[in-house]
Amino acid sequence: MAELCEEAFDVLKVDKRDFVPTTLEDEVRVDKLVSDLLHRFYEEIQQTGMTPEQATALAGAADYFTRDFVVSIKGRSIFDERPGIVRQFAGNWYIVNTMEPLASEIEGYLAGVREFYRFLFGHQLISLKFLQAIEAECSELDYYAGRIESFWDIVGDGYNTWERECTLKD
Repeated sequence: MAELCEEAFDVLKVDKRDFVPTTLEDEVRVDKLVSDLLHRFYEEIQQTGMTPEQATALAGAADYFTRDFVVSIKGRSIFDERPGIVRQFAGNWYIVNTMEPLASEIEGYLAGVREFYRFLFGHQLISLKFLQAIEAECSELDYYAGRIESFWDIVGDGYNTWERECTLKD
């Protein structure tokens, strides 16, 4: 069995068209595909010497971003190469949808996102240009910390101004 697992890591065949959710019901199918891909990511990063705990943290962070945000909230394929998705996640959605948003928690999520998209690039499933955009957005930790602070500073009807700075609309 171990030999089969090692061989399975050599080639990853994915039809990216299968990852496009077309209806709300279809989102369940896409969610399962993404979950299977995340499991493969989890297995592969352990093969690099990462502990199961480290792999779980990264895969869990990537799971939250891909399944809860990209597929469920944005209704997009994880292979949709439009920059800005990480910024929308960390600079808006995470903050608004978390009771006590923390910059350190965002940092953990972004580490998982970065590694997952490196995994996708390593299997030639995304372009280098898109990987570089993802990595750049993942590195904006000071910006996201500032977004948390400015969120707590909102007074009156200031939410709309805050939201426009890093909008979820696209």
